[in-house]
Amino acid sequence: MTDPARPADDIQLVFCTAPDADTGRRIASALVEYRLAACVNLLTGIESIYRWKGAVQSDSEVLLMIKARVADYALLETRIRALHPYELPEIIAVPLSAGLPAYLDWVRNPDEAK
Repeated sequence: MTDPARPADDIQLVFCTAPDADTGRRIASALVEYRLAACVNLLTGIESIYRWKGAVQSDSEVLLMIKARVADYALLETRIRALHPYELPEIIAVPLSAGLPAYLDWVRNPDEAK
């Protein structure tokens, strides 16, 4: 049974952009397969405008929204960097403060889904 008072500070959202859906799927599949993420959403159709090496750039990208345990962050980052084609991939972890207890329990241990 889930504990509604249990904090969510051991779960995080990690955001990562990829150049296209195929790359995003490849990274997402590896993270889930290696149990570094419970779930990865791919949000297509985003446009990123940024400064890179002195020039303003604009690119279409895919945003990966990764649900993962904080304890797995170092391995998750290493795996993304190994699979990612960018010289400097966006990898940003955001801690959670709350969430549906049963969902957070599933993120903690997706193999025990009921």
